[in-house]
Amino acid sequence: MKVSPLAGKPAAPSILINVDKLVSAYYAGQPDPSVPAQRVAFGTSGHRGCSLDNSFNEAHILAITQAICFYRKQQSIDGPLHIGFDTHALSEPAFRTALEVLAGNGVDVMVDAANSYTPTPVISHAILSYNRGRKRGLADGVVITPSHNPPRFGGFKYDPPHGGPADTDVTRWIEERANALIADGLRGIAKMPLEQARTASTTHKHEYMDFYVNDLQTVIDLQAIKECNIHIGVDPLGGASVRYWDAIRDRYGLNLEVVNHTVDPTFRFMTVDWDGQIRMDPSSPYAMARMVGLKDRFDVAFASDTDADRHGIVSHSQGLLDPNHYLSVAISYLFANRPKWSQKVAVGKTVVSSSMIDRVASHLDRRLIEVPVGFKWFVEGLIDGTVGFCGEESSGATFLRRDGTVWTTDKDGIVPNLLAAEITARTGRDPGEHYLKLAEEFGNAYYERVDAPATAEQKERLESLSPEAITASNLAGERITAKLNKAPGNHAPIGGVKVITTNGWFAARPSGTESIYKIYAESFKDRAHLDGILREAQEIVNKALEVKS
Repeated sequence: MKVSPLAGKPAAPSILINVDKLVSAYYAGQPDPSVPAQRVAFGTSGHRGCSLDNSFNEAHILAITQAICFYRKQQSIDGPLHIGFDTHALSEPAFRTALEVLAGNGVDVMVDAANSYTPTPVISHAILSYNRGRKRGLADGVVITPSHNPPRFGGFKYDPPHGGPADTDVTRWIEERANALIADGLRGIAKMPLEQARTASTTHKHEYMDFYVNDLQTVIDLQAIKECNIHIGVDPLGGASVRYWDAIRDRYGLNLEVVNHTVDPTFRFMTVDWDGQIRMDPSSPYAMARMVGLKDRFDVAFASDTDADRHGIVSHSQGLLDPNHYLSVAISYLFANRPKWSQKVAVGKTVVSSSMIDRVASHLDRRLIEVPVGFKWFVEGLIDGTVGFCGEESSGATFLRRDGTVWTTDKDGIVPNLLAAEITARTGRDPGEHYLKLAEEFGNAYYERVDAPATAEQKERLESLSPEAITASNLAGERITAKLNKAPGNHAPIGGVKVITTNGWFAARPSGTESIYKIYAESFKDRAHLDGILREAQEIVNKALEVKS
């Protein structure tokens, strides 16, 4: 991975977006349904695109929202739809468009009472809270966000009544009907002028922030944090959680300092990421350079990305923690400090997350459920309380309430951050110190993800590659013990392959949007061993992907 010379430095004016131009293109741009890049396409986190590329325009949002209305009717989902948006420049315009269509279709919509931003986990929490104990009139939701992606992007996600990411059968249904509507010139879309939609009898104001913040004590021991009076630093990275942290401080009496309250759709206050782009990624040492520089001011500090579904922990002792390291610490702590959780409650992880999690789970004598990439795979286990904690290598996680019941079924960047404060308060050691103890006990994990070029044909072959296509018997000097194309936890296809040895592994998956495939690798030996795994992994995969003439 070639790191830009700009990485970790303040964003230069030359790379800032022109907000007016971006928003103007949202309304003026006309996507061509015959161009694949301009069609509605749902990935693991909804439809994403840029108005300047005609991949995220008013036409897309009109069509997607109408398709969701059709889907709700087909599935007899007639409760309120909870909707929220983040601080990206295209998010509020998309919210307005969606509200026009939802009102035009007579859908009861719950909008933020302060007409402000709403984090992804808050929508999940609201859906689950409304649906608790109900069999009919179930609620669902929409979150308008491209997550931590650069400022030029827009995103649109649908959450069914289970409150988590929609499964592929749902998104495929919505995607097909949305594209058909665009191809038909948007005929058949019911909408209402914005001002009428705002005052319609079906549009309801909801106190999202108060409801979520007041309920946090059921998932985090906030009293322990208050009593210990540890000094906490928070950077919302200009995202949707910006108002929430002050409310959490005031509600629970915490010694918490928000270091940046700025909301600016150019995100000019960011330090740029590894590739020279502005990206609000709380797990990136480059994007988090300012926060890491403040680590000595606080006992523990953290950040959330733009829709607050990812966390980033800055420990006083170690600086910014690798996401996999913190997941391991969180699991080790939670399963030892949640006495009301059943002994049968399992640990959930994705196939590309650290094997340190496996070692911690084994030590705790807890069942490990390893699933493909995508938070949707955890939804059922969270709802029925059989999965206590679930996480992915890209800083996404959530866990059960203290009484063992579901909190959210989507990633929540707020509660893992607050858990870092709970760990520090109750143990007297920050998460960085806890990870060093785990490394002493189970071995230190060296982890990295790199990208390799791939044609469309190679990506297609990789997605359906069989273990038998991997002919190698050794990897970086060790015998290969397993070759997988299905996740051990649920036997679902992982969309690639995973190759395992005693002290390391790699997984390869195609990118959904770029002409690359991703290699994830880990070693429990040393950095040189990891480099060997990465080097041989690319050779092994490229050989398996060779197209026979």
